[in-house]
Amino acid sequence: MRETSGDEPAREPAGEPVHEPEAGPVLEPVLEPAWDAMVNWSEAEREWWFMGPFAGQVPGLVRRIRRILDVSQRGLAGLLGVSQSVVARWETGRTSPRVAVVQQMLQLAGLRVGFTDAETGQQVVPMRADGARTHAGSRFPAHVDLRARGWWLPRRLRAMTSIEAWQWLDRSRAARDPAVGFCLSPHDKRRERERWGVPDDHPAVHQFAAEVEWREEQLERRRQEIKRRRAG
Repeated sequence: MRETSGDEPAREPAGEPVHEPEAGPVLEPVLEPAWDAMVNWSEAEREWWFMGPFAGQVPGLVRRIRRILDVSQRGLAGLLGVSQSVVARWETGRTSPRVAVVQQMLQLAGLRVGFTDAETGQQVVPMRADGARTHAGSRFPAHVDLRARGWWLPRRLRAMTSIEAWQWLDRSRAARDPAVGFCLSPHDKRRERERWGVPDDHPAVHQFAAEVEWREEQLERRRQEIKRRRAG
């Protein structure tokens, strides 16, 4: 066998093929964002980025929706009717989309959002849209517990037993228009909750009307029982 010097490359024996390694996929190095890409970032944003990774939060949600929809920032902006710079600010956390816009993005991506209680893990849903309202059409305060007080009467007749008051009661009964109220006193509210429990939501008007009708039926039944006992 022919020897080779240190300067001359060794040669394979004649007749034997030379096997070279197969070329694999070319992997591009993962580069960090250059400082000029963060020129509009504040110093706090840069420090936050270098401390990562963190949970995506709202910026991560926007990016996830873009990935599901397979669209660019400009494409998502076109679907939402906003500018591309607005989407960019969402993804950097400098601003956040409104709740209505988040709901629109979730619908576009076919996603559904839910809330759960941190202690019990039970699902929490929004308050119902058809909850009882005042006679002026406004909603009752969300933190109060609504109770049916009977059939509705004008304020000036609520302390009276006149013919006009009875006529109004008949009208409200026929229209199934209950009187809905709540306790202003925290002490009374606490006592009601201890007795009746904490309502999950504000019932609808027809539910209050059914409750008042049931009370009247129970009252009439007791009256009939008293009459039978006296007659017997």
